[in-house]
Amino acid sequence: MQSSLDILRHVFGYPEFRGQQQAIIEHIASGGDALVLMPTGGGKSLCYQIPALMRRGTAVVVSPLIALMQDQVEALRQLGVEAAFLNSSQAPDEQAEVEHRLMAGELKLLYVAPERLMGGRLLAMLGQLELALFAIDEAHCVSQWGHDFRPEYRQLTVLHERFPQVPRVALTATADAPTRREMVERLALEEAEQFVSSFDRPNIRYSVVHKDNPKRQLRDFLAAHRGESGIVYCMSRKKVESTAEWLAGQGMAALAYHAGMDAAERAANQQRFLREDGIVMVATIAFGMGIDKPDVRFVAHLDLPKSMEGYYQETGRAGRDGLPAQAWMAYGLSDVVTLAQFIARSEAGEERKRLERAKLDALLGFAETAVCRRQRLLAYFGESLAEACGNCDNCLEPPETWDATEAAQKALSCVYRTGQRFGVGHLVDVLRGSQSKRMEELGHNHLSTYGIGQDLDDHQWRGIFRQLVARGLLEPDMDGYGTLRLTSCAREVLRGEERLQLRREATRAQSRRRAGSGNRAALDIDRAESPLWEALRSTRARLAKEQGVPAYVIFHDATLLAMLREHPTTLDALGAISGVGERKLEHYGEAFLEVLQQAEAAGAA
Repeated sequence: MQSSLDILRHVFGYPEFRGQQQAIIEHIASGGDALVLMPTGGGKSLCYQIPALMRRGTAVVVSPLIALMQDQVEALRQLGVEAAFLNSSQAPDEQAEVEHRLMAGELKLLYVAPERLMGGRLLAMLGQLELALFAIDEAHCVSQWGHDFRPEYRQLTVLHERFPQVPRVALTATADAPTRREMVERLALEEAEQFVSSFDRPNIRYSVVHKDNPKRQLRDFLAAHRGESGIVYCMSRKKVESTAEWLAGQGMAALAYHAGMDAAERAANQQRFLREDGIVMVATIAFGMGIDKPDVRFVAHLDLPKSMEGYYQETGRAGRDGLPAQAWMAYGLSDVVTLAQFIARSEAGEERKRLERAKLDALLGFAETAVCRRQRLLAYFGESLAEACGNCDNCLEPPETWDATEAAQKALSCVYRTGQRFGVGHLVDVLRGSQSKRMEELGHNHLSTYGIGQDLDDHQWRGIFRQLVARGLLEPDMDGYGTLRLTSCAREVLRGEERLQLRREATRAQSRRRAGSGNRAALDIDRAESPLWEALRSTRARLAKEQGVPAYVIFHDATLLAMLREHPTTLDALGAISGVGERKLEHYGEAFLEVLQQAEAAGAA
């Protein structure tokens, strides 16, 4: 049996394993079952691809999305590995050809969707073959409490029953403790070794801004990311389309993606995002799971996600190559109201509603925290970070906090005095002493809370109300239109029995000055390096186009960056770059070496 390290170096072109990779690989290669929790970008695919090459027979990989299968197979073929997929995108003759190669023992890895695998025909075929292992990717889809539940994943326990001697590995990047327990139960992995890596993605910079002018805020964020690939998530299909159109009007290569689009257009946009550099994909959460593009330099949220799991998985699509990336989010109280109403009006049972509301509350706590965001994020997944990360907005520009007890009492009293049936806009008008006609018609200009908040501006009061919702002192009225009502927790604050420290809300002018201060182009390519960097990317794009594969299948950004910084001038030196395996050196070495040598000659001249 070829060693795992030899395969890593000669086939994949990486000098050393990371984290628990080697332990996982050797456990599976020796025939053991495994449950692997590893963050996106941590190298999960190697954990089953290398054992597949070490063991006899064909490895079967269960994957939920067509795009993911195609990317993985294309990447493996570039390395000289015999791999194929079976899915509905193929014509009958293509499927027949793959099945023929499978039965002839020519495939080392076969990627299939769970629906295809559970079809009796394919299971019967596999029963006639020598199988290396089963890999169940995105295994959190088995959990009914998860954010990506796929009922067909529940059937995968049949693999243990029909192929008890074949090792199985379940892999995911996102699973809290209850989801993890359900994965073990539903996939019959009680005897499996569990490998839980850190959830930390230290290369991602997290930042949250409060909505003021969302389009302007997004434009300011994207200004430092021209020419970089990224994703902008929106809650609604309508907002996806309007945002993509607006960004295109700003001169950006922006595309839309949502489930309501024509399937052909949606697929074409996804292909462009995967195969071209510098595309900004504006999408609902229908886009993303299984997208294997490693050079996504930013993920932006224009609306609040539904949970910490959703936020973690969506932001985790940035920086899979380990290079610097940014996760930016703009949110407002209207997002909270909308999501809370979705939960209340859904047809789910009360237990499910309570769970979803708790998940939303956890995300609100993350969005409003005044301490290190990474510490708060990791704590949700049961992991502690001893020191502040130094790579989030709160670490880079620590927010000021203040004793906001008196302001909170004014806000809570205003909600009570107005009958708990008005939204933030009107409540702020009461506190600020608005002299509008509606104020007089309602008689709210005679309330004891009228005009008692003139020391703070509209923006600051909105921030206080938003934080009171996040603290659980106020909640949206699910039967109203964004109206707020008191919770039982508000009583102690109103009575003065509990002091309240809140983040001091910046004025609008301060917010605008700070908006771009922590924002920067992810890779920090300086002006002197730019010509060679663009030449390397251009060569990669040309080779990718010739072969009809995404550019990152040729080489990741991390590999190009190493070429840029280390400047190899011989094939041997180029072969020592991380990510340049023997097959890729043979196919592409001369083309990239020529670019590097030309740059060397130009510099000498």
